[in-house]
Amino acid sequence: MKFLKWLLAVIVVLVLAFFLFGKSYLREQTKKNSPEKTATYSKNGLDLTVKYSSPFKKNRVIFGELVPYDVVWRTGANEPTTFTTASNINIGGKSLPAGSYSFWTVPGKDSWSFIFNSEIPGWGVTILSGGKETTRNVDTDVVQINAIPQKLSQSIESLSIDFEENDQLYLSLAWDKTKVSVPINK
Repeated sequence: MKFLKWLLAVIVVLVLAFFLFGKSYLREQTKKNSPEKTATYSKNGLDLTVKYSSPFKKNRVIFGELVPYDVVWRTGANEPTTFTTASNINIGGKSLPAGSYSFWTVPGKDSWSFIFNSEIPGWGVTILSGGKETTRNVDTDVVQINAIPQKLSQSIESLSIDFEENDQLYLSLAWDKTKVSVPINK
């Protein structure tokens, strides 16, 4: 019985040590492989920001393999990607109030979903699932938009999320040979 109590105490100490010291170490290590990036847009009365961690392709097949089709993706690495707008906007034909959101996607072969959620969880995936299960709370989704992916002729090595402006402003995501965009208006 003493041995079991001792063993339990050791396990508790190890778990506490991981949560106090190990998590920050793991975050630091993962950011070396997937650096943090920020995209901003400040024009025409809009003030938009996207913060994300950008993983690399590294000779892997990204969509359909590393990132499965038809499954919610944290969209990037490390913590969830965040999208912030200082004013109410229309994105993909739907209203999105001013605020900060976690940004999730559901990649599909023929169609993607962009999801803006009012909660921003700390890590975005469960550790026990090895990162395969997200911690997104569906009940706090604010906007979900469908978009058609484009096939690119050249492969993009690291995930890129940016604002593109031609005749129209777009939020665009590109990685490997896939690009997906949704229009943004004030």
